Amino acid sequence: MKRRRFLQASALGAAVASVGVPGTRLPVASALPLGIDEYRRLIPELFTPPPTPPAHSDVIVVGSGFGASVAALRLAESGSQVTVLERGMRWPRDPQREIFTTDLLADGRGYYHRTSFTGPTGIPVVCDDFAGVLDVTDYPNMSVWRGAAVGGGSIVFTGVMIAPEQRFFQQVFGDRLSYDEMNSTWYPKVRSMLRLDTMPDDIYNADEFTHSRRWDDDAIKAGYTPHRIDGIWDWDVVRAELAGSVRRSAVAGETNLGNSNGAKFDLTQNYIPAAEATGRAQVCHAHRVLSIGQEPDGRYVVDVQAVDPFGTVLSTSTLTCDRLVLGAGSVGTTELLVKARHTGSLANLNEHVGRGWGTNGDAVLVRSVALTNGFGGDQGAPSASRVVDESGLPLSLENWFVAGTAKDVGMLASLGMTLDPTRADVVYDANADRAVVNWPAGGERASIDALRAVHNKMAAAGGTVPGAEPMASDVNASFTAHPLGGVVMGDATDGYGRVHGHPGLYVVDGALIPGSTGTVNPSLTIAALAERNIAQIISAGR
Repeated sequence: MKRRRFLQASALGAAVASVGVPGTRLPVASALPLGIDEYRRLIPELFTPPPTPPAHSDVIVVGSGFGASVAALRLAESGSQVTVLERGMRWPRDPQREIFTTDLLADGRGYYHRTSFTGPTGIPVVCDDFAGVLDVTDYPNMSVWRGAAVGGGSIVFTGVMIAPEQRFFQQVFGDRLSYDEMNSTWYPKVRSMLRLDTMPDDIYNADEFTHSRRWDDDAIKAGYTPHRIDGIWDWDVVRAELAGSVRRSAVAGETNLGNSNGAKFDLTQNYIPAAEATGRAQVCHAHRVLSIGQEPDGRYVVDVQAVDPFGTVLSTSTLTCDRLVLGAGSVGTTELLVKARHTGSLANLNEHVGRGWGTNGDAVLVRSVALTNGFGGDQGAPSASRVVDESGLPLSLENWFVAGTAKDVGMLASLGMTLDPTRADVVYDANADRAVVNWPAGGERASIDALRAVHNKMAAAGGTVPGAEPMASDVNASFTAHPLGGVVMGDATDGYGRVHGHPGLYVVDGALIPGSTGTVNPSLTIAALAERNIAQIISAGR
């Protein structure tokens, strides 16, 4: 099995190495079907039966990402018995084992119950139907990426955690939220908890980050000033990778589908174990929440399925709680609420539920470098720096690796985010029994135009060429890894995430944020907002 996969990866790698050649087309990247025995051998921990949640809890938290984990810890610290329901698996860490799969030849560990996927690079991937860590959900005109694992989005993001500039923050939130309060209290609280820091010089100067230094050089030549950005990385583990004492992961372009060795200081290493250490929080992985409602006596009901890694239903149950906290992400939380409004199980939800959804102006941009002037070896995944441009639609570009390849393929990549005002509604499709994001056709056009102008400026200054095969364009904005909105704070909830019309029901995730976090990755703002809101809820006792 290992030899066949190695030969297959080698053949694909040879094709990837020619991406800068006009007319080149890549084959489908297909990990050979592993079969249940191979998955059991690779990650036996996933096949341990999940914990059984209690029939009734003081608090149920749906999800385990940034907002949910914050809420679970703080509520448990305050004395509540907390049950966390997470649909994804609980993945182990190991300094040497390949716990997670790679982008280039992803198997079922990569994608949540999908059998195919084509990412920003345009390389099609065929894989097993399994409970992988990245959920890719397709809607008309937009594809949404989100985490599906204990730790939520912290497992599958690139580790950037920064606050927006004050002027951009205020454009997004207006008088809904005080920048001074967030900047003085809640951003620092999260930064301390997650040990955020910029990339150290010794790592920045390693061969694996040649692409980062080249990106910065091009930005400077184009007249920009790159600024180092905070990351959630454990830089000592990254150093150990460079030294060869642990398996290469972060420095080999692994992050979108998880870091096996703990190089990324994700939520399974801080908020979640801290919540469990109180003795009052239980994390129940592999539990899909199907629907929510409220009984006449005020208690909330949660219908849930326990599933195995292949999606087989192990049990179905109805749980109750006194307070219900929704932290399933923008799409997951909004879906539960629009379904509850449609069915009448939550009868008092207002008309704002499902509105104000946006993509954070996300886009991936690439430019090609002459193959004789490449970078050599692997491209490290941690992002070193960013630039901001306000000549048109405000935006930022972050230094990124070429996701989906990791190797030097003669390309430079950026992650772009704009202050795009485009918004969509999330509606419930009763026939499909799911929520649908009604993103308008061409809704990302303003972002593409603004990002392309800056991208082209950097490409010209650095002597590179916008675009590279197999990508159809130099800018891909047909997806978002940062879905936001749907239950916007101040409209569908009060100023602290309490859902209007249903006391004891709270939203603590990106659904609260009105479609953008002001040209930056949302994770720090989501976590800080959750810290702020849950502190007020605990203090007020409601």
